[in-house]
Amino acid sequence: MGEKEGFNEVAIEPLRQFAKDSMHLVKKCTKPDRKEFANIAKAVGVGFSIMGFIGFFVKLVHIPINNILVGG
Repeated sequence: MGEKEGFNEVAIEPLRQFAKDSMHLVKKCTKPDRKEFANIAKAVGVGFSIMGFIGFFVKLVHIPINNILVGG
């Protein structure tokens, strides 16, 4: 009977705890309302824009440097 109790502690109990925690999380989550969704969309848009400009300026700086080093 010792093996079965050990199996329960090692395999079954963590799965049961994970399922319990997952159900608790799903019950606490709510859908965002229109205002919250708009704020998230704006923040994502600003982040994409900033990362795009950073990438553009890095490429803008590295193209002349690469041409000088390669001698093209």
